[in-house]
Amino acid sequence: MIAILGAGKMGEALLSGVLRAGRRPSELMVTARREERGLLLRERYGVEVAGNAEAAATAGTLILAVKPQDMGALLAEIGPLVPAGTLVVSMAAGITSAFIEERLPDGVAVVRVMSNTPVLVDEAMSVISAGSHAGEEHLKLAEELLSPVGKVLRIPESLQDGATALSGSGPAYFYYLVEAMVDAGILLGMPRAAALEMVVQSAVGAAVMLRDSGEHPVMLREAVTSPGGTTIAAIRELEKHGVRAAVLEAIEAARNRGRELAGG
Repeated sequence: MIAILGAGKMGEALLSGVLRAGRRPSELMVTARREERGLLLRERYGVEVAGNAEAAATAGTLILAVKPQDMGALLAEIGPLVPAGTLVVSMAAGITSAFIEERLPDGVAVVRVMSNTPVLVDEAMSVISAGSHAGEEHLKLAEELLSPVGKVLRIPESLQDGATALSGSGPAYFYYLVEAMVDAGILLGMPRAAALEMVVQSAVGAAVMLRDSGEHPVMLREAVTSPGGTTIAAIRELEKHGVRAAVLEAIEAARNRGRELAGG
């Protein structure tokens, strides 16, 4: 039995992906803070809705999908009830596996995960790290759960704050760039809808080429950048305004803020 504790948007997206991958609703259980939310999930997916204590005591795999600020209270509630052989998968940003292990019985395996919002369209980037009691079989099980909703990458837990800054927050950086490019289209006289369609399709096309071509992004950019042409004029302005340095500093700032949040 797999239990998703705190089935908000991310938890529901994972639930939906696991079901599409072939799990039966009878193999899954969810908990939700609000009763009406639980009823909606039961109606939508046919899964059992339970309390946190019941889920912790009966499920072989617990997926903790609550907000980071709610993790301490959840672990205080379920900690004494979790059987020794349970796998605990945490999706809470900034919460270390050690924090979770301290509040669970000795030897419980914890796998820490950072995913991102494209989990909603099965294009997530999920990075996973093993806690001190998690072995290869636990990492494989976590990969099986997460692979239906996107890509999964193993990293050392020391890099989790960096992954949060790079891919956890990553979609927001692309949305920000799209927003700026659409504004540029409007400045050039484009209708907003037309500008948005052009920019979004350019982003999708570029992403697919990056993913499928195997080419380095520099090579793909140079293929668009003709001598004395329009693209190099734009690149010069981006370099003049320090966009590359701004991106480096922004992602480093996100990493540092993640560490601050994790430290309370």
